Amino acid sequence: MGYDYPTQDASFWGGLSVFNFLLIVAIYVYFAICLQTMAKKTNTPNAWFAWIPILNIVLMLQVSGKPMWWLILALIPFVNIIMAIIIWMALAEKMGKPSWWGILMIVPFVNFIVPGYLAFSSKK
Repeated sequence: MGYDYPTQDASFWGGLSVFNFLLIVAIYVYFAICLQTMAKKTNTPNAWFAWIPILNIVLMLQVSGKPMWWLILALIPFVNIIMAIIIWMALAEKMGKPSWWGILMIVPFVNFIVPGYLAFSSKK
């Protein structure tokens, strides 16, 4: 006689969901702190925009010196990837680093290190 324990499966997937949620929140907080720090270092007003979705893109455009109409480009598939690379390259330059640091944002796992490096290292 086979016994099935659906509650064990449910608790496993529930626990995994909670872990994923907490991981996503931690990543969001990390990126928001990094962006807010970059905005403060460049004396960009409204650094608190880093914490609000969509407004954090506006803040990135302000810090990088790109026009606000680029926000529309964020809605176009594939164009938004190129736009993001260009913005991160400009952010790197504004933080006194070579622009190739922005290109590293397309490399998996390295893209978690780059914002922290740009935000918390000293400007040259």
